[in-house]
Amino acid sequence: METYYIDVAYEQDEYEQSAGQALVIERLEQVLTMLEQPGCEFSVSFVSDASMQELNRTYRGKDEPTDILSFVQEDDVEDFTWPEVVFEETGSLPQEIQVLGDMVISLDTLKRNALSFSVEPDEELHRLLIHGLLHLLGEDHATNDPDEPMLVKQEQLLQQVRGSKR
Repeated sequence: METYYIDVAYEQDEYEQSAGQALVIERLEQVLTMLEQPGCEFSVSFVSDASMQELNRTYRGKDEPTDILSFVQEDDVEDFTWPEVVFEETGSLPQEIQVLGDMVISLDTLKRNALSFSVEPDEELHRLLIHGLLHLLGEDHATNDPDEPMLVKQEQLLQQVRGSKR
């Protein structure tokens, strides 16, 4: 069994009502297991549109909020430290944990998108969690065309997640 360290943070306490920590971690661990991803660590932060707009302006040069931003851990920075090592049990060999990075989700935009796409907010939350995770794992897309390979994979994973929770 792989070890996943997922830190979930909320800009405002009430955001946890829309995206509960236990549910977020459960869904992400489920997808990581489906992808057969080895042990890893990353964070998920839920923020307002105002905070997201500031991040989007700073890092992408777009002065508008967006639903999700993913920040992949850079391995080639000068002050990079060795990967975290975890001992599963006394006397065992250490397990290396890959630090993936951080994802930030605007709950305001998530809710608007759910209305616009005629889906439940929970479905849109799961879609964004999968989307951000795929980016942290190195996948990318050039457009938002649903035929983009990453977006096809995202929707396939979403269907698997939704099918398994019923």
